[in-house]
Amino acid sequence: MLRARRLKAGETASIAKRPFGNVASVYVPGQRHQTDVIPLRPFGKTDVKISALGLGGHHLGQATDEPTAKRIVDAAVDGGVTFFDNCWEYHRGKTEDWMGGALKGKRDKVFLMTKVCTHGRDKNLAMSMLEESLTRLQTDHLDLWQIHGVSFDNDPELFIRPNGAAEALELAKKQGKVRFTGFTGHKDPKIHLAMIRTNFPFDSVQMPLNPFDYHYRSFETLVLPELNARKIAPLGMKPMNGAGDAVTKGVFSAEEMLRYAMSLPVATTITGMDKPEVVQQNLTIAQNFEPLTTTEMQALRARCRPQALDGRFELYKVSLKYDNPEARLAHYFPIDTEQMEVKEMLRATDNTGHPFPPYK
Repeated sequence: MLRARRLKAGETASIAKRPFGNVASVYVPGQRHQTDVIPLRPFGKTDVKISALGLGGHHLGQATDEPTAKRIVDAAVDGGVTFFDNCWEYHRGKTEDWMGGALKGKRDKVFLMTKVCTHGRDKNLAMSMLEESLTRLQTDHLDLWQIHGVSFDNDPELFIRPNGAAEALELAKKQGKVRFTGFTGHKDPKIHLAMIRTNFPFDSVQMPLNPFDYHYRSFETLVLPELNARKIAPLGMKPMNGAGDAVTKGVFSAEEMLRYAMSLPVATTITGMDKPEVVQQNLTIAQNFEPLTTTEMQALRARCRPQALDGRFELYKVSLKYDNPEARLAHYFPIDTEQMEVKEMLRATDNTGHPFPPYK
């Protein structure tokens, strides 16, 4: 088994300068790009550069099967994607397993991120989850480890308290198992701002960014400027609202939504790719990326304003649909039995005679 070497104490700065793969184009705001590679962008205030397009982990776990997931990863790496997103709780660990297998022999070509899912619980649980993620992903270290899905008003307080997850992030960095740390969430920009104002030295923050977000509980207008002022790497996600509803309903094309998100001042835009043809669609857009002009950005915002003001295309902000059950259970909230992860959780308790139910 090929393993990426774990960092030694004090080694972050030298390794951070390592190039990823053969991607050489560097993004310059306002400059048009028509190449066969994906632009690279700075990862916050570090010396690292990452691809302007990132592969989302959740959708990878929705691929037809593991061989298909491997084809998706292979195509993404070959096409110039260096940023790979994942999470301890995606599909009950399946996505990390599949990504770890697919990245065998390619680990040094990618910037690998996964998320920890304490959801307010203590440091020891976080460190246990880290070891499980490293095992599944078949690596000695992560390039980025992030707190997953801050969704409750008291999440910042629970994160920064003594023996909380903040201490786990610091310990993992000290041990050389993690290069950089951050947090994610899609519920409320005010919670993101409260996390930032704990003054923990985050390297990155992940949030939904798309034309609809501009009008409703906006991460673009409230959080993005704060991150850039602090030189924290902004990571965009859900450029197509998570499930592509605005595309299937004809409000926007996939290219319009992805170009909008990539035209914002972010380090990368993470999008789900569950089929090889989706990978090729997104690679074509990213490899020939042309930033939208200010006028074009405003036109897209204006087009979706009537549908944006009630959050109907951003259900992850207003409903249970995208709340992970681990987060809700940790906060003693009821779970939605129709949600994908809840169904997977309940199926895992079926008495099948196998120690671990097969992935479906």
